Amino acid sequence: MTGHRRAAVGAAVAPLLLSGCVTVAFGSEAVACAQGDDGTPTNGVILMAQSVPTASFVPCLEGLPLGWRLVDLDARSGSASFWLDSDRYGMHAIEVRLTAECDTSGTTQIPSERPDMRRLEQIDQVSPQFVARRFYVFDGGCITVVFTLAGTDSSEPLAVATQGLGVVPREDLQDLVREESGGRLELDPPAEGEE
Repeated sequence: MTGHRRAAVGAAVAPLLLSGCVTVAFGSEAVACAQGDDGTPTNGVILMAQSVPTASFVPCLEGLPLGWRLVDLDARSGSASFWLDSDRYGMHAIEVRLTAECDTSGTTQIPSERPDMRRLEQIDQVSPQFVARRFYVFDGGCITVVFTLAGTDSSEPLAVATQGLGVVPREDLQDLVREESGGRLELDPPAEGEE
């Protein structure tokens, strides 16, 4: 990591090339699947897409129930994560991580509610706290949802991860960056020497 920056994520599209990492600590709008009248994803979603350029989907938040809030977004070259705190289940109760690939050994595959994604799960501990991982594996990427919950009741957090977590296709983000920048910027600019 060549540097570390703390930055606010605004409403305008301002893609950042990640030479180091960007950490954001604001409200859930930082990684919203859609915001404002035009319903476009937020800059946090763009940052995550830039972190993992192979990922055909990028995680985002559709919405959160009362008592849940986004507390951190960490985007760096090769991975991006955001964390959710809960007033009932503790700090960093859910982590959502995007990587190019993930180790799913020891998991169980279950039917996926997301088209074009395989879903696998692994429960590591049920007491005194619930610790588990859910994986969504797709072309060029993997979304890992890590549950570290105070107590053993996991019903609400599992529902948050299923219903509150959304994804945006990379193609939509590519179009958004091009359109919002008037064609000056690309989500995935060609490497040096390429046209």
